[in-house]
Amino acid sequence: MSGVIKGVKELIVKVQFDDDPPELNELLVVNNPNNTNLMVEHFEDNQIAYCLNLNSDLTLKTGQEVRRTSQMIEIPVGDKIIGRVLDTFGQPLDGLDQIKGNVPMKNILNYYKKSEQYKVSKPQIMETGIKVIDFFTPFVKGRKVGIIGGAGVGKTVLTMELINNTSKNSSSLSIFSGMGERIREGHELWVTLRENDLLKNTALFFAQTNENPIQRSLIGLSAATAAEYFRDNDKKDVLFFADNMYRFVQARNELSTVLEQVPNEGGYGATFFSDVKTLQDRLSSNDNGSITSIQTIYVPADDITDPAVQMIQNEMDSIIVLSRKVAEQGIRPAVDLNSTSSSLLTPEIVGDRHYLLSVQVQALLKKYESLRAIIAIIGESELSPTDRSDYNKAKKLIANFAQNLNVMTKLTGVQGEYFTLEETLNSIEEIIV
Repeated sequence: MSGVIKGVKELIVKVQFDDDPPELNELLVVNNPNNTNLMVEHFEDNQIAYCLNLNSDLTLKTGQEVRRTSQMIEIPVGDKIIGRVLDTFGQPLDGLDQIKGNVPMKNILNYYKKSEQYKVSKPQIMETGIKVIDFFTPFVKGRKVGIIGGAGVGKTVLTMELINNTSKNSSSLSIFSGMGERIREGHELWVTLRENDLLKNTALFFAQTNENPIQRSLIGLSAATAAEYFRDNDKKDVLFFADNMYRFVQARNELSTVLEQVPNEGGYGATFFSDVKTLQDRLSSNDNGSITSIQTIYVPADDITDPAVQMIQNEMDSIIVLSRKVAEQGIRPAVDLNSTSSSLLTPEIVGDRHYLLSVQVQALLKKYESLRAIIAIIGESELSPTDRSDYNKAKKLIANFAQNLNVMTKLTGVQGEYFTLEETLNSIEEIIV
């Protein structure tokens, strides 16, 4: 039941087992003062196990004994994790005591399979109070929403506002997964939730920029495990927030480089398609309950055609695109109205009134973009009366979708706003009718 370290290279530890080799993904413990944890990643010749150094222990050396545990990574789940901040392995990051007692433990690599008997019930729209989102990308229970944008355009702030608004108006539990984002942003989120009394129905999982790529690549699976437990055992609807999916791909890419795997044509790890798909498939609904996910997607160098961004985007039902050009105009949220889209914006889901208004608004916004180029050459006064009217309507619509956010009130001194869907639709009708 034991092996010997034969080599150490960065986060990869080669362990030889002469008899009774471990299982794939099994946890191993090094016989050293730190009791270092390793996880079997793959095998070579059935005797050499290539293992991941989970905690980046730099004291490992050849010749040290390694023993099997016959266990895999397990985290605590259930009511005791509500209000807590945990790492990839379920250890507390909030300075509070360890989660002990009669607590269920779940293997984070036990993938859940969808129920074949699951039937999609009538779509249930979840109101967010944010006009631009409720109108262009309606939140439907059990579906996936992506927030795409480059650095500094407001992805995390918008996520915080969504958590703030949806948690107050829903009986759903919220699970947040921080994947490789800045530690400062994670702390700000925790403070915001605490000050707004939202920790009572939220559990947070963090593996931020200071952690190694192993932990950053597994944190999404840890959070998904907690969400699955609440859905299947407690029969609850879950709101799953992930910030940020591109960092998840980036962590897997770093790990692929350490493992010396040949990258694909886009420069990403050979398995990045399956890695993303595996996580997305776990964020699903079944007969017990639903998991509604809101996922931010960082756009490297503002290049929305990046292969990873495109791959993740294809997994989403709705896409909210945040634009640097819009942000530079001082409009918040900085949503690119022409690029934002949703497959859920149909008469069957949102109703005829909402759908017909969306068609009219999108037509006006498209026309506005084409008229801007003409106005830059000949001026607005040269437009026909109809074109000038449509152009001004579009400008009013753009201004109408700007909104003060509640989570920014303490920083800006301006009270945040919340609009019901009815108020949003009325305000649009006043402009275009």
